Amino acid sequence: MKKLSRSLQTKYLVLIISAMFILPIAFPLASFVVYLPALLVNYNKMEVYQSEEIESEWHEKAMNLQNRTDSEIIDSLKETVNELEHSTVFWVDNTGKTRFASNEEVTVPEVWNASDIVSFMKESYGGDPFTVVSFIGEEKNGFIVLQIDRKYMDYPIQQLENYFEIIYAVVVGLLLLLFIILFWLFFRAIQKRIVRLQSTMDVENQNIPSKVTVGEMDELGQLEDSFNKMIERLEAGRLREQEEEKLRKELIANLSHDLRTPLATIRAHAYSLKNEDISPEGQESITIIDKKIDHIHTLIENLLSYTLLSSGKYTYKPKEVDVNRAIRLSLSAWYPIFEKEGLEVDIQLFENTLSWRMDPNWFERILDNLFQNVVRHAKSGKYVGILCEEDKIIIKDHGPGMKNKSEQSGVGIGLSIIELMTKEMGMIWTIDSSNEGTTITISKP
Repeated sequence: MKKLSRSLQTKYLVLIISAMFILPIAFPLASFVVYLPALLVNYNKMEVYQSEEIESEWHEKAMNLQNRTDSEIIDSLKETVNELEHSTVFWVDNTGKTRFASNEEVTVPEVWNASDIVSFMKESYGGDPFTVVSFIGEEKNGFIVLQIDRKYMDYPIQQLENYFEIIYAVVVGLLLLLFIILFWLFFRAIQKRIVRLQSTMDVENQNIPSKVTVGEMDELGQLEDSFNKMIERLEAGRLREQEEEKLRKELIANLSHDLRTPLATIRAHAYSLKNEDISPEGQESITIIDKKIDHIHTLIENLLSYTLLSSGKYTYKPKEVDVNRAIRLSLSAWYPIFEKEGLEVDIQLFENTLSWRMDPNWFERILDNLFQNVVRHAKSGKYVGILCEEDKIIIKDHGPGMKNKSEQSGVGIGLSIIELMTKEMGMIWTIDSSNEGTTITISKP
């Protein structure tokens, strides 16, 4: 039951049901709002004039003014004005002359004739203001008039009759506005939680997203909780993967180091056998063994270097290096090999001295890997070119290209080492390979 009450579906159904009953509830509520003040008012304490009482008292006052002097009549009328705060009183004597008017703003004739009296009586009957005309005695002393605005004669509830429609519209409008605000708040809260979850999931560089704060345990809350559990599993998997990667690199580094000793032993024994008196076929086998040992040694060195580079443990000591001199040093070791393989060597170094900030050992390793690839995979083209122009070093061959596999093709560790080293030293390298040869360009912006 508690889970059902927290459900977004339950909350949404409550809003829909509220929308269905908003108008049926609005009209009774509007009536209640209108009539409640009137029901709570104590009319006995309110200044509300009763027409029957006023009319009766006014006639009685007129009878009591019979045989009074003019000053007594005026004083009595003034008392009435003081008692009835919002009233207007005037007196017309038997000659038709206005003798007293309590309000100077009231418009009455100074001298009345029969038509004035008839017209006044006709206009005042049932109109606004409420008017009472009473003769003093038996019409010997004229008549007195009492006028009160109708708004002082009605109860507050009656005074609101003209505003009932406006009040209804305002109350219904306020209820609808309240409902719209509640609807907006409901969906805004859902939207904020969805956007927060989406922004958390939108990460770059393959990073694991952060956990989100779980709100109410409704459908979205359950999704947020499941998302956090998924993040925990991803973090555990990433940690396990990093540990396995660390172990793998350590294993490769240790194996690469340990394999050097038996290789050196095999090479020493092969060299000893080479000096023995054996058949030509045996000498050829020893030569093949020696070449394969060189190949295995190179592979082990590349594997160890790649492992150390990817783990950030390969020693890097950058400094300003004369590029021409570095290329000459590398070529001095490889030139005899190029000649032995029958390669045409085309060398064009930079015309002027050019210095790059780099690790000279790393740069030598890059050139060694590139020259080694030419000797192993492209010697059929009988050409190798080392061309330097502007800020670029171009190494070309006329071999079959990288798409064609040679007998000594590996898994590309040498190229991976070049990729890591050039990137670390801030260099850019590109490969353009076809059936007519391969061109590798190295530049340092």
